[in-house]
Amino acid sequence: MKKTLIAAAMLGASTSAMAVAPGGPGCGWGNMLFEGQSGMPMHLLATLVNGTSGNATFGMTTGTNGCDTSGSLSYSGSSLLGMTGVMEEVAQDMATGEGEALTALSVSMGIEASDRAHFNAVMHENFAAIFPHQDVTADEVMASITDVMKKDDSLSKYLA
Repeated sequence: MKKTLIAAAMLGASTSAMAVAPGGPGCGWGNMLFEGQSGMPMHLLATLVNGTSGNATFGMTTGTNGCDTSGSLSYSGSSLLGMTGVMEEVAQDMATGEGEALTALSVSMGIEASDRAHFNAVMHENFAAIFPHQDVTADEVMASITDVMKKDDSLSKYLA
């Protein structure tokens, strides 16, 4: 049951994640057709045109159609930890130094399989700093995890 909940949370987080301007702010025919327009309907139409024709993917691959992949993608949604119940499971696993929720967190953060045991150990060692009080927020937990990772030679590479 726990695996199903974590998998559902990860899937929900991944399907709701939106990068800011993949391929650049003017990438694809949809952006060209609806240039200057704003609002959700226009963004959805532009996305539909780009997605159904595949021209944005082609543009990102070839550097055409106004696409440029040299910039960094960003995400402005809620973290996985902010989802109901996930933070509690991560806290429990972090307190023991292992578990499915902690593994799901490390996977979502891009931690390679070879570094996950070390990640788990470091998170366990720093549990009190990551969860300093009972009412800690998901944003505070992620900031603390990032701070802990910055100080670790093996884990800091995942923050670049």
